[in-house]
Amino acid sequence: MSAGSGPAGTGELKRHLGVFDAVVIGLGSMIGAGIFAALAPAAAAAGSGLLLGLALAAVVAYCNAMSSARLAARYPASGGTYVYGRERLGEFWGYLAGWAFVVGKTASCAAMALTVGSYVWPGQAHAVAVAAVVALTAVNYAGVQKSAWLTRVIVAVVLAVLTAVVVAAVTSGDADTAQLGIGEDATFGGVLQAAGLLFFAFAGYARIATLGEEVRDPARTIPRAIPIALGIALVVYTAVAVAVLVVLGPQGLADATAPLSDAARDAGADWLAPVVRVGAAVAALGSLLALILGVSRTTLAMARDRHLPHALAAVHPKFRVPHRAELVVGAVVAVLAATADVRGAIGFSSFGVLAYYAIANAAAWTLAPDEGRPARIVPVVGLAGCLVLAFALPASSVISGAAVLAAGAVAYGVRRAVTARGA
Repeated sequence: MSAGSGPAGTGELKRHLGVFDAVVIGLGSMIGAGIFAALAPAAAAAGSGLLLGLALAAVVAYCNAMSSARLAARYPASGGTYVYGRERLGEFWGYLAGWAFVVGKTASCAAMALTVGSYVWPGQAHAVAVAAVVALTAVNYAGVQKSAWLTRVIVAVVLAVLTAVVVAAVTSGDADTAQLGIGEDATFGGVLQAAGLLFFAFAGYARIATLGEEVRDPARTIPRAIPIALGIALVVYTAVAVAVLVVLGPQGLADATAPLSDAARDAGADWLAPVVRVGAAVAALGSLLALILGVSRTTLAMARDRHLPHALAAVHPKFRVPHRAELVVGAVVAVLAATADVRGAIGFSSFGVLAYYAIANAAAWTLAPDEGRPARIVPVVGLAGCLVLAFALPASSVISGAAVLAAGAVAYGVRRAVTARGA
């Protein structure tokens, strides 16, 4: 079903996001999800090969970004790879991408909400997480433009905190650049697993593509916004990773529960530690805001095609947002935030996101030159990289992620069979 078809209340969304707002929404999702959460487990996996893992994750993310940007310009509708897979590879692959995104990113929403809770009030992390979900769902319900303004403030705060950490670390008398070297503790498998974990930090640019129906001049805006957001995030991640490594070292980073706060203390800037805690909470809020926004838009697209209940395709007559989808997504995330474990949620989400981008790269491969196809090497490296990193994740993440994808495929087959029988 097209964006503008269907019963009353399922019309088109309002286009009012420019390049700057699209970049900020992508940054709000990327910066916060990764830099405060993924560095320590990635260091535990890769050791002194952490920066190699970051570089590998960035290469795969770049390929995914280029493929996604070209596809988003070609198909500027809500839904991202759900739409691209359906249009280029067939209905099943679009459905599978949408399923992987909605399920994986719903888990990621819960992880970010729990991150907020653990920094704001560790003893009541679940309660704070639920409150954060309710509050940000209300912000999104009031309109995407308000979400973009709030995200802009959050990104500015987080970048200021990260800059302070980097300056304090690199100017410290305890900084040791020799700790940036690659030692015998770095293994190929460890670097791959670290890249898979760090890829979680780059996945935010998907939010730009899933907002295709709300972006002004999408054919121009989206291909510009995605690589800009990704490039800024890479510079920030590299600077922070280097700063933390020269102070804590690979093993100290791997053992840290709050690596940026620990780095600030070891650098002699004790005053900065509580500021980092506030920055981490704000960053996680920014990620949660953008994640809820993106999941609700993919839910909208799948509901339009009746892969999810069609009632979720309704667009609010005043705010021009998919209000029912946002309320349902918010409710599910709130339940998960009240009950889930943050580490399990992150691993599960990573597998789903990599599966989502594997389908995006396969779809980009089918573009013709006159459709803005990227260089052939881009979707090839992106597809291969996604598959390798997905299966390099911890076994529990691979098993649970594959099981949920298989369950989605079975549900699709059952629905098709029931539909065919009733025809």
